[in-house]
Amino acid sequence: MNQEKFKEYREKYREFIYHSYTYEQKEDLKIEYYFEIPGLCEFHPRIILEHLGTKQVPSKDHLEALIFRLGMIELISYVKATCSKKIKIEAGYLEKEEIPFYQKLYWNGLGEFLYRNGIETTEEELFEFECFHEETTLPKITYEKAGNLICVGGGKDSCVSLELLKQEPGNVCLLMNPKTPSIECAKIAGYEKDNMVFVDRILDPKIKELNEKGFLNGHTPLSSLIAFLSYLCAYLIGVKNIVLSNEASANESTVKNTNVNHQYSKTLEFENDFRKYMDDFIGLEINYFSLLRGLSEYNIAKLFSNYKKYHPVFRSCNLGSKEKEWKWCCNCPKCLFIYIILTPHLTKKERIEIFGEDLLDRKDLLNTFLELLGYQETKPFECVGTMQEARLCVSLAIEKGEEAYLLHYYKEHFPLELDKKEVEAYQEENNVEKYYETIIKEELKRYDK
Repeated sequence: MNQEKFKEYREKYREFIYHSYTYEQKEDLKIEYYFEIPGLCEFHPRIILEHLGTKQVPSKDHLEALIFRLGMIELISYVKATCSKKIKIEAGYLEKEEIPFYQKLYWNGLGEFLYRNGIETTEEELFEFECFHEETTLPKITYEKAGNLICVGGGKDSCVSLELLKQEPGNVCLLMNPKTPSIECAKIAGYEKDNMVFVDRILDPKIKELNEKGFLNGHTPLSSLIAFLSYLCAYLIGVKNIVLSNEASANESTVKNTNVNHQYSKTLEFENDFRKYMDDFIGLEINYFSLLRGLSEYNIAKLFSNYKKYHPVFRSCNLGSKEKEWKWCCNCPKCLFIYIILTPHLTKKERIEIFGEDLLDRKDLLNTFLELLGYQETKPFECVGTMQEARLCVSLAIEKGEEAYLLHYYKEHFPLELDKKEVEAYQEENNVEKYYETIIKEELKRYDK
């Protein structure tokens, strides 16, 4: 484990400096950040927002405030290499009341990183923030805004959001580092280049070099970066709502009896914190929420199973995304979970047409299978649904007489869990407006099985 390495790097590299940023705004917005670990190296990551089609002249103060705060999230990918205790902020001004938001986000967003590296510390000890920029105050502004900015990743969840909102006016899709599945899913939903915004996030290659040299490495809260990016984009194009597709299942911890959650920045807790933070310190009245927060993965799969046009192109596999063909790898937890969650809603033939094989008949996936069902110390460190949902879907497959190795193993070792009541219940604790909730609930009734 890396506890000693953690202590060594924090002693040797005591500071991480967020020096500054530059940006150029024309049709695209190009941003470059300047970070440094003194005595080690500098980093210059870039972010480019393409095809903005900006409908307004943004306030320079608010534009720079958002770019600066986006850098507060981008730096997480670099400071984790040494976990330098002091983070010196020279690029912009933060009120002292803002610091707890970042302290909490860094702590929880790096929870998996700390757990998997065997690092023991506390939220208070992990990082110390010091702001060296002169005090600034954002003026109050109002501007016209309407429509929805829908974040599209190319998985089943964002496809469901695209379908639920297909009749709404003024929709725009946001695609980060877009690959074939996300672009094709947006096109199938009826979107063209004119109503898609592409984000290119370009990591500084020096972080990869540090990783190869053995510096600290691990998971970062990417969804929190998407939150700040989407807010910046929504402001520039004059959109009222930022629509995520994070489900109720994201709230479940990855490690039992802890707060360690691979999906922390997809949770309702983070969503609430982010909404309050932006309202308190930016004040643009942009509505950030997850449309699917009231739904379990089970219910999302129920809806998605009826949207056949997406089935040939959607992908939720991180490993397969590295292939030019963008195929399902059929070896990872995400592939197996998606296969399992679709089992009650699609026939075996339909599932095999999507994945190319019956993943429930794979003996080599037994350990992953047990992790997904909650019979190991942790769930897989991936964006997967709850253990209860996985057990239910497996039990339903057994009940209807499906035959496969993993189903037989489950039947031999564990009791069937067939109660759908909890996973089918709509979770009322969310930030979804009643108008959208009505659309969702009507769609559930339409496809109820």
